[in-house]
Amino acid sequence: MEQLLVGRTALVTGSGQGIGLAIAQALASAGARIAVHGPVAGEAANDAIRLIRDSGAGDVRFFAADMRDPSAIDRMIDEVTGWHPIDVLVNNAGIQHTVSLAEATRQIWDDVIAINLSGAFHTMRKVLPGMAERGYGRVINIASVHGLVASIHKAPYVAAKFGLVGMSRVAALEYASSGTRKSGGVTVNCICPGFIETPLIEPQIETRAAQIGGDRSAAIADLLGEKQPSLRMAMPEDVGSLVLWLTHPAAHNVTGAAIPMDGGWTSQ
Repeated sequence: MEQLLVGRTALVTGSGQGIGLAIAQALASAGARIAVHGPVAGEAANDAIRLIRDSGAGDVRFFAADMRDPSAIDRMIDEVTGWHPIDVLVNNAGIQHTVSLAEATRQIWDDVIAINLSGAFHTMRKVLPGMAERGYGRVINIASVHGLVASIHKAPYVAAKFGLVGMSRVAALEYASSGTRKSGGVTVNCICPGFIETPLIEPQIETRAAQIGGDRSAAIADLLGEKQPSLRMAMPEDVGSLVLWLTHPAAHNVTGAAIPMDGGWTSQ
């Protein structure tokens, strides 16, 4: 894709590794400045910055914030906007605990809701008004197939992701008329991945492997066969490519969508 984001700034939460890093690299390839965020620090943070810069970023800086802390999020947004106004916001930071409803602790609930849902609320409420004033903005929330359908042992995660999809639709409606086709408009969308090849699903693979005799490859096949008809996982880079497309001016009328990337999971 052409250098459509030259002069624009993107904040990607949870972008020090995994899906977030792949998204940051995709946006960098279009020339965007990238505000990197994540729990990584030290050499790991430096490695992420180097990879993003090598992907073509106009500039790269690292910003820290505990996504469970609204005040820390406010400070981070103020710091990023003090550097450059945010044109693209990708709420990717997330955690998951696979646990039954009865066994889920109060702390698990609070952490999952705070990071996966409330964190996105706090970034969006700070960033969207400025996007509207400038006539261009993209908010892309990385939800999940579990923002569209439920699975057992994921009550806090499913609640957070369903909430994220709903909140995104409200924001899309509130900002739908901002900007013009020429300026690009302001859109708010969710991407809803199924199984993506990242460390986040490793606990599920380990649990399934233990159930079927310890064979990891067989566990992955069994896991996919149960849910994802394509029988293949997507890669973080696939999510990055879709995020990048949503930033294009041609996507000005794509808003309020929850786009599955799930190999047919939610079509069943």
